[in-house]
Amino acid sequence: MKRQVNRKLLVAVLVAAVVLGTGGVVVLTRIASNQASAAPLQNDPSKTTQVKKTNLADQQSVTGQLGFGAERALASRKSGTVTGLPNQGAVIDQGKPVFHSDAKPVPLFYGTMPLYRDLEAGMPNGPDVKVVEENLAALGFSDFGAPDEKFTSYTASALKKWQKANGLEQNGKLGSGDVIVQPGAIRVSSLSAQLGAPAGGDLMKVTGTERAVTVELEQSKQRLAKQGEKVELSITGGKPTTGTITGVTRNPGDPNQGQKPKLVLTISVDDPKAAEGIESGNVTALFTVSKKQNVLAVPIGALLALNEGGYGVVTDDGKTIPVTVGIFAKGQVEVQGEGLREGMKVVTTE
Repeated sequence: MKRQVNRKLLVAVLVAAVVLGTGGVVVLTRIASNQASAAPLQNDPSKTTQVKKTNLADQQSVTGQLGFGAERALASRKSGTVTGLPNQGAVIDQGKPVFHSDAKPVPLFYGTMPLYRDLEAGMPNGPDVKVVEENLAALGFSDFGAPDEKFTSYTASALKKWQKANGLEQNGKLGSGDVIVQPGAIRVSSLSAQLGAPAGGDLMKVTGTERAVTVELEQSKQRLAKQGEKVELSITGGKPTTGTITGVTRNPGDPNQGQKPKLVLTISVDDPKAAEGIESGNVTALFTVSKKQNVLAVPIGALLALNEGGYGVVTDDGKTIPVTVGIFAKGQVEVQGEGLREGMKVVTTE
């Protein structure tokens, strides 16, 4: 009966190791191996199972929150006084006012290059000029032809028409703080500015407008934070779906309050209908760490820690076969060993 006790101990230890991550397997299983016996099974009413050839995926689950993705601060370089602010939860699209300064709108332009200088005819070429021309063209003002990095008199003409349409001074120039540049449409998650405050500085926190899941990871789980990777999502009150990691940022935490640095992942929801009617809630995100195709596998309960180190499985006729273990997945473990074959029956506690 000693073998049975040791096998159960090993199962518990391996389960704990899988939860903690692969880094914990070596230490924990060495503890188990010191207590294991390699004596033949006798009078042990253990069950048997077949060695199977299958596909395995090593996965880890983390709890996240459904919302609109990670927040980011939005600041202004506009001079003047804040005279108008959007409501919390408002969605702002290209060309629409983000806020008002001195009773004039400060619109949203799309782009990844912020305006880093004032723009006017005759100035040196630059990528910021192309950002402005791309937005003017998208909004219906394209006297300059195809957007490029040259600020010409045609650019100034298009800019004047856009300024007139927005009730702005029609001077054909654009100051670095006259628009807010963001990658796309924004949703206002909270306001930090107040009416009457200086227009320059922090204004609000914003997110994207599409439903997304936010997950915080310990630094030790950085291997899960791969932008572009697919993630399985189980939304509380919704339907199972998949998502794509679209952003990875770092939260430094506050050491004075015992907060450790964390990675913040933004995961898009591939099927918005899976979260239909749900404003916010918990989500289980299942990350696939690694995959193996067509490998031999047995239940974790079939593993036996050997006195001489390593693992083995015991066949139904009492023979012990030393094995090398691979990935763990949903109660199964990849095994390799001389003489091990698909369909062979081995002893298990499960």
